[in-house]
Amino acid sequence: MTYYEAILLGIIQGLTEFLPVSSSGHLVLTQELLHVNQPGLVFELLAHVGTLGAVLVYFRKSVWRLIRALFPGGGEDDRRMILWIIIGTIPAGLVGLFLEDWFDQAFSSPALTAAMLLVTGLILMTTRLVKLGSVAVGWKSSLIMGLGQAMAIMPGISRSGTTIAAGLLAKVKPDHAAEFSFLLAIPAIGGAVVLKAGDLIELQSDLLGPYLVGALMAFLFGLVAVHFVLSVIRRGKFDYFAYYCFAAGGLGLYLFL
Repeated sequence: MTYYEAILLGIIQGLTEFLPVSSSGHLVLTQELLHVNQPGLVFELLAHVGTLGAVLVYFRKSVWRLIRALFPGGGEDDRRMILWIIIGTIPAGLVGLFLEDWFDQAFSSPALTAAMLLVTGLILMTTRLVKLGSVAVGWKSSLIMGLGQAMAIMPGISRSGTTIAAGLLAKVKPDHAAEFSFLLAIPAIGGAVVLKAGDLIELQSDLLGPYLVGALMAFLFGLVAVHFVLSVIRRGKFDYFAYYCFAAGGLGLYLFL
């Protein structure tokens, strides 16, 4: 992988991890178009580390409150939020644990990935059918959003798209659904990195430089994407991303089917 390819893929990862258009789907299709071959999912994992950093920086105040809640004197609401994050993380953890090999194989199919982008578009369109709610995240809505996150292990299914859409369908206030979706990314990405830590250790030395540059690009553009998504969802335009998913998925099927 060249530095140019790493920069391009890092930018794509950073933008699409939080835009509801599937980062994994875009990486699979872009790698196929560029004929980029890499060992396993190492580059994607490092790029995810970059986007994880973006979440931690952007929501540093919320994250710090959650950390403080683990100790005496922490806020009760923050302790409940930690519980909701744990509940929301369980479905994806179970799916990743028992179906890891099957999902790894799915990353080698650009046509399947393109088809899943169309599914993401349909999921986003469902948010037009419901009236926006105003409730806070609770155990039921966290579980529903967690099920959406579990679906997004499939390349082409957007993690942020399915979790936010699930939150909106559960009548969670839009900006609360978006923030909870981003907080759910912390254990999800961290868990994926831990599971693939062996691949990271075996990374070839000549790929280290490009991969780290790609991770840096993912971090910087992830910050931009988080800010943009929050502004869009506050304006009630979240479903507009569906049209992009339909276009990208249709193009992918045309090229790779």
